Amino acid sequence: MKRYRGHSTFNHISTYNCSAEELYLWHSRPGALQRLLPPWEKTVVLRQTGGIDPGARVELKMHVGPFRFRFEARHVENIPGRMFKDIQEKGPFSSWSHTHFFENEEEKAKLTDHIEYALPTHNLLPPFITKSVTKKLEKLFAHRQKVLANDLALHQKCSSRPLRILISGASGILGRELLPLLKTGGHQVWTLVRRPAEIQKNEIFWDPVKGYLNKDDLPELDGVIHLAGEYIGLGRWGEERKQRVVDSRVKGTDLLCRTLAELNRPPGVFLCASAVGYYGNCGDKIVDESHPPGTDFISEACRQWEQSAKPAQDAGIRTVFMRLGVALTPKGGGLQKILSSSPLGFIRSFGSGHQYISWMSSDDMISAMLHTLTCEALEGPLNVAAPDPVTNLELMQTLARITGRPLLFPVSAKILHLLYGQMASEILLSGCRISTRKLKDSGFTFRHPSLTEALEFILGT
Repeated sequence: MKRYRGHSTFNHISTYNCSAEELYLWHSRPGALQRLLPPWEKTVVLRQTGGIDPGARVELKMHVGPFRFRFEARHVENIPGRMFKDIQEKGPFSSWSHTHFFENEEEKAKLTDHIEYALPTHNLLPPFITKSVTKKLEKLFAHRQKVLANDLALHQKCSSRPLRILISGASGILGRELLPLLKTGGHQVWTLVRRPAEIQKNEIFWDPVKGYLNKDDLPELDGVIHLAGEYIGLGRWGEERKQRVVDSRVKGTDLLCRTLAELNRPPGVFLCASAVGYYGNCGDKIVDESHPPGTDFISEACRQWEQSAKPAQDAGIRTVFMRLGVALTPKGGGLQKILSSSPLGFIRSFGSGHQYISWMSSDDMISAMLHTLTCEALEGPLNVAAPDPVTNLELMQTLARITGRPLLFPVSAKILHLLYGQMASEILLSGCRISTRKLKDSGFTFRHPSLTEALEFILGT
């Protein structure tokens, strides 16, 4: 960072195993901005129009500590394959411009991010203020470099040709992260929605409760990723709630698979979400995809969920049941609840703390979905989690160490049963230690194989 009279500059240089043209093209596609936003920042893209061409605009909702503000930028220059530039129109800076330069250098692509900015009363500010901005920018661009390098490597392996993909559950935690990944790979994506569809956004209406999906609304597809299903929640389960959980999965899957089977040209592959809860409470035993289902509610729900995809299998569609582990992301799910409800420290353990958790960073999980979509050797059940499951106690200890928050008291199994009943038994106190050999042997590369790596990446520590 250099500080001049009235403004400061920041430069970040990074190189990638591709051409400058490929690197520029990645940045020009929908989803690029979303992929580069650090998960710990809680930044939300409110509006984005025009790509990166001059006149294009983006509006973000951002957080800095307890403060919230909007940042609005406009693209002012674009030389395809070489550079593009955007400037702040509204935000916390007196001025801000960010120019991306793309060059070929020794069989690699070189990206130079050049930023010029000024803060209010810039000349009067003490040096530690601009040093703080520099530190924040260095952290941000180090994150961007990791994401970009990993995404490019994934697409070089799995996105050799553009695919036409349909997604259900695109508004869920994983769906929101999956869409930008697919789009930056050059794939064309359609989404199923249960509200009036916006055709220009490649939306298709369906109503799984009433059994409505018009096959004539579907384009010619290469693959389908089915993630839809009612969130099971972390609270007491009533019989009505449990039935909704089962119906949302079974009815939606059956409807979608029967519709796909009726197409003149069915898609080549159907990925159906399931969960490691299929196996039930396995203690410390390592289980692979051949292990039978458990006997509890979640196990039976997963068994019915997978069984309802039979019409796709009968139609000759390569069908994969992705038995997903616990997705780690501060944007939703269990980790978000733990972080938001534990400002002073973390519960030491739930029950004994010896129950195993088969976890996976959300980045790895969506990457595994793209890998599975294009890996023709994968079929049937597939465990999708990191290669190193940990106990509940190990998870909380690692989280405390990385965030610098203390570990507090444990919560007994008896109290959890009193508070949450069956949910406590099947989620908080149940353990599953799965093998991911099938996924690894198919050639998948984990970005975050260890829990420490995953948490440091998603929390920015």
